[in-house]
Amino acid sequence: MEVVSWGASSIFFKEFMQTKRFRKSQEQKLRGSRGQGSQARAPEQKGARPPPSTRWGRRSNHMLQIRSRFMKTTSINSLLALLVLSALLVVSCSKPAAENAEGAAPAEKEGALRIAVIPKGTTHPFWKSVEAGALNAGKENGIEIIWKGGLVESDRSQQVQIIKQFVTQKVDGIVLAPLDSKAPGIIRAVQDANAAGIPVVIMDSALEAQAGKDFITFAATSNKEAGKRGGETLAKLLDGKGKVVILRYIEGSASTENREAGCIEALKEHPGIEVIADPYAAGTGTIADAKNRAISMIDKLKEADGVFASNDPVTVGLLGALKAKGLVGKVKFVGFDASRPTVAALRSGEIQALVAQNPFNMGFQSVAALAKHLSGETVPQRIDTGAGILTTDNLETAESKKLLKQAE
Repeated sequence: MEVVSWGASSIFFKEFMQTKRFRKSQEQKLRGSRGQGSQARAPEQKGARPPPSTRWGRRSNHMLQIRSRFMKTTSINSLLALLVLSALLVVSCSKPAAENAEGAAPAEKEGALRIAVIPKGTTHPFWKSVEAGALNAGKENGIEIIWKGGLVESDRSQQVQIIKQFVTQKVDGIVLAPLDSKAPGIIRAVQDANAAGIPVVIMDSALEAQAGKDFITFAATSNKEAGKRGGETLAKLLDGKGKVVILRYIEGSASTENREAGCIEALKEHPGIEVIADPYAAGTGTIADAKNRAISMIDKLKEADGVFASNDPVTVGLLGALKAKGLVGKVKFVGFDASRPTVAALRSGEIQALVAQNPFNMGFQSVAALAKHLSGETVPQRIDTGAGILTTDNLETAESKKLLKQAE
């Protein structure tokens, strides 16, 4: 840029100097013609008309004076124009350098891929671990991660708007944990993103759309299998007999519905076990909603020998209700997800077992799969991110410590 500006300046300066030399030569001719005119001119009689040659010489002198003044004005204007142009070129050349020094991203990060990760919510510890995994995968692959989700895990319309927002922003890819597997708005938003050339990875909860067409892959815990393992663990704690209450999450959440179905399927394998209640937690699926729903059915809880909760907020809310009513330790409790409060309750004996997902791995694998797809690699249509059972007896094993790392 500086070379161009100086080159332009030199051209204008050259023209300016040529104009100046021309003006000087004209002035010299003018002075010469004046001198010759004064020597050749004879004394004129009063009232006599000057000869034609004298009249033409005067006109010529007058024209030269006008031209001299014009050239002088032109040269001044040229000089001013040159100065203004030079100033503008200096400013335009120096401005990008200043902006680059103060910009948000250095030059080497220009053109970096951007992946938007949309969780179900942003407040629960589970999603904090998912975010950590996604950021880690982004760092390893040189990808910018944009994390944005709703405050509550029941606002489907807000999630649709977030998807549309990222499509408008033309991100390179989207990782989505759908709030509702059957919600037409969410399904259509995912299909529209794919049609716009923005690939989508579904994580945590399934979406009733076509893998390989509407989205690339589904990265999640094998939720039905995990729920089944939870039910088998509860049946073992009850010695194969007793009454059970299952506190569900919210309707439409595919991940938790699969866990609840898996638990019930496992319990049905034991004729001595009866499920006496399995309501959904009311409201928006918060800890407070789960606690209030559990308290509203306290009579069933008093009758129960064991309870099962299908995710972290429901587990913590149900535990709060049992504590409030003095039922902790009187019923066998199998919860879901290893967060700080649930692991603390497991260590203290308030909870007997936890089905622990690996949310860090879920976030990591989802972003890594999308990165592979964007680089042209083939990605499987289903990725199992893993789960395990935690009890007070196996907390110190290497496998349990790996699962517990997310709660540290």
